[in-house]
Amino acid sequence: MSDLLKNIDARTRLAGTNKLEILLFTLGTDARTGRHETFGINVFKVREVMRTPAITSAPDMPSAVKGMVSLRGILVPVVDLAEYAGVDPESPRDIMIVTEYNGHTQGFLVEAVDTILRLDWAQMRVPPSMLTSSKLGGLVTAITELADGRLVMMLDVERVLSETTKIDDEFLFTAIKPIGLENVTILYADDSSVARSQIERTLNALGIKAIPAVNGRVAWDELRRLADHAEASGKKVKDMLQLVLTDVEMPEMDGYILTKNIKSDPRFAGIPVIMHSSLSSTSNRQLGKSVGIDEYVSKFEPQRLAETLTRLLKANVVPALPMSE
Repeated sequence: MSDLLKNIDARTRLAGTNKLEILLFTLGTDARTGRHETFGINVFKVREVMRTPAITSAPDMPSAVKGMVSLRGILVPVVDLAEYAGVDPESPRDIMIVTEYNGHTQGFLVEAVDTILRLDWAQMRVPPSMLTSSKLGGLVTAITELADGRLVMMLDVERVLSETTKIDDEFLFTAIKPIGLENVTILYADDSSVARSQIERTLNALGIKAIPAVNGRVAWDELRRLADHAEASGKKVKDMLQLVLTDVEMPEMDGYILTKNIKSDPRFAGIPVIMHSSLSSTSNRQLGKSVGIDEYVSKFEPQRLAETLTRLLKANVVPALPMSE
């Protein structure tokens, strides 16, 4: 099992090509559909796959949180993904996928792991709106079809972590104050509903208007629409939109390609791009710089995001001069 991820460091070369590698796994039979579903998680976020060690239970935790394990001296919380998603496992969850998000490590119990599959983000589709109405559907950020006809669902792991930790994060926003600039609008793109919600809370606290997008393709379509409108109005795009905030991992078009498109199109000159991601490794920051990002901010740090937005916007937005009498 350890051989499955032995070349994980070499896979960073995929970033910036709109490609990804996903680890396929199963949770069991969905109690609602009776089907054996296949799920995926981005290899970039997987540290290792192992047999589940002894778990020490902890009090006052959600039922899906089974406790913690000690991995090389580090205490790692363990979440049973099958129980959380309402899937009935066909066998014990004796496999644990160890993941890292924003520098935090956690283990996910699964029924079995399959293989690592290389795909283009363009093959990952946004789930239909009807699917997102159910709990399991609401956890799915992207879907792709394999050659054998199986559908693979990418889980919104950020939502899983947010809902299982149950941390009151209201205090993170109390120190964020209005930026004091009028007519400032940014566009942000993220496929995670939890991440979009936190971005929206940050922007509301700053008093900034925003255009949301659920992935890079939707964001790029919106940017081109704005560019066409600006040209027809005899304006510059930067007069209508002052900043772009983008996630990295998104179906159809990832944040690297979105940034490349923005930075290579002269119509968007002068518009800074902030990469906002839970991929917190140095290599991913460097890859972001290579495609032209102006700043890199880790997810779920609203105060740091607010500080970065304030600094870039105040540096790039020129206040309107008062009219002379």
